[in-house]
Amino acid sequence: MTDTVAAPLGAHRTKPYAWLVLGLLCFIYIFNFLDRQLMSILIESIKKDTGFTDSQMGMMTGFYFALFYTVFGVIVGAIADRTSRKYILGAGAILWSIFTALCGVAHTYPQMLAARVGVGVGEAAGAPPSYSIISDYFPPEKRGLALALFSLGVPFGQALGAAFGAQMDATIGWRNAFISIGAAGVVAAVLMMIFVREPKRGAMDANANVSQAQAEANASEKVSFTATIWSFVNRPMLLWAALACGLCSFVGYCALGWNASFLIRVKGITREELAIWYAGMLAVSMGLGTWFSGAIVDWLAKRSKVWYALVPAIAFTLATPFWFAYVWVPGWEASVAMLALPTFFTIMYLAPALALVQNSVKPSQRTMSGAILLMVLNIIGLGGGPTMVGFLSDIFRDEALATGLDATAAGAQGLHTAFYWVTPFYAVAVGFLVLQASAIQREIKAGGVIRDGGFRLGLVLSAVGLVGLYLRYQGLGLPAMFLNLDRLGQFGAQELTGQIDTVMDVFFSVALSFFAVWGLFLVATGLSRPRASASA
Repeated sequence: MTDTVAAPLGAHRTKPYAWLVLGLLCFIYIFNFLDRQLMSILIESIKKDTGFTDSQMGMMTGFYFALFYTVFGVIVGAIADRTSRKYILGAGAILWSIFTALCGVAHTYPQMLAARVGVGVGEAAGAPPSYSIISDYFPPEKRGLALALFSLGVPFGQALGAAFGAQMDATIGWRNAFISIGAAGVVAAVLMMIFVREPKRGAMDANANVSQAQAEANASEKVSFTATIWSFVNRPMLLWAALACGLCSFVGYCALGWNASFLIRVKGITREELAIWYAGMLAVSMGLGTWFSGAIVDWLAKRSKVWYALVPAIAFTLATPFWFAYVWVPGWEASVAMLALPTFFTIMYLAPALALVQNSVKPSQRTMSGAILLMVLNIIGLGGGPTMVGFLSDIFRDEALATGLDATAAGAQGLHTAFYWVTPFYAVAVGFLVLQASAIQREIKAGGVIRDGGFRLGLVLSAVGLVGLYLRYQGLGLPAMFLNLDRLGQFGAQELTGQIDTVMDVFFSVALSFFAVWGLFLVATGLSRPRASASA
């Protein structure tokens, strides 16, 4: 007896079951973000018990988590394009739930970091297989809405994490909160594997020009791991879409990673009030924004695909003044009210980006392409956003301490000032969305796919690498710009936390050097050939 079913054409007789599958996948996705938000809600209590700094919490919930999440996400995407997607998803959900529970028994920073890395590895198997399964249950003209409804797992997970996390923190403590949520996630994963059937790949891609047999044959085509990555990154439309997503999520994760601490530390909200008002605002604002973006982009994209980029660009432009107002206004009541609007607008990038990518690649490349999108989104957004806020908060706190403020007031002022610095990144995100819109328009005019041989990727990588090395030169001098040998030579005498920092310093220096060299190579080779070519 097979576990694979074909999604039918025409009347879609399995349509009720398709919606059931969508609901179950969304349910698992809720736990994905519930586990993630739980840490953000519990930051203040964890810091009080363990003595961790804002920088350490920012790196743990941001860069370290994102690094493993993105690397394993691409690997999982490649595997899931060739094997059972639902079992990949189920195994990942069980893994991230177990490590969520282990966060509750961690006592040192390395222990907590190892547990969060485990959560990241498990969660890497969450979204990409789900995107691909949904795309094989829903036809292209309905995927925007379906993926938007699936993405409701983000606001609902965030809201439940805020509500349950704050309540559990106040009643049973932060350790038991992690253990309880982790146990519930294991149960949810088992239920998903029981009730979800693996759909036949490409069955919903048949149309007037492509027969059912041809659609399924295209879906069964074997495409190599490297070919899929190169096909994605040397297509400007998809490259700019991924980078725009990353910068949009950078703004979002700055907020989601630190909103709870900001409202508690700066605005004076209690945990009980946080569980009601902040959690409720997340559910309503993010939920409406996610649904609206999917519905409106499905409607507008019938007229032009450029709306996949213009909808989020308009949304982020509208959100900018309300973010500034949220940080500026006194009192938590006014702040939460102001936060509702940027929360509504800044989630509107996700569903359009998912629909654009899933509709623009071969069925056999959907899981992997979804994983690439999430890799860029999370390494920039999740890896950079919370990390930047944590570092800036500590820097501004130290400046406040130097003026004579006590530790509590200085901590509040540091985080408050750090949140103001998030505002300019709204404009950066809009700029990349405009680049994405331009690339989409160029493909529409060309009547086919446009590729540039990696030229634009080279510009981005070389800029990141060279700017990063220059900043290291400014802070560490010429020899340590590439590798800090003095710090590396003291590795054996350092504590475990210091050794982790040293390893990451080496990683950053090597990565920046690689980006600079490879980026310049791509630019040079791109200049030696026609920069863009179109194919039907």
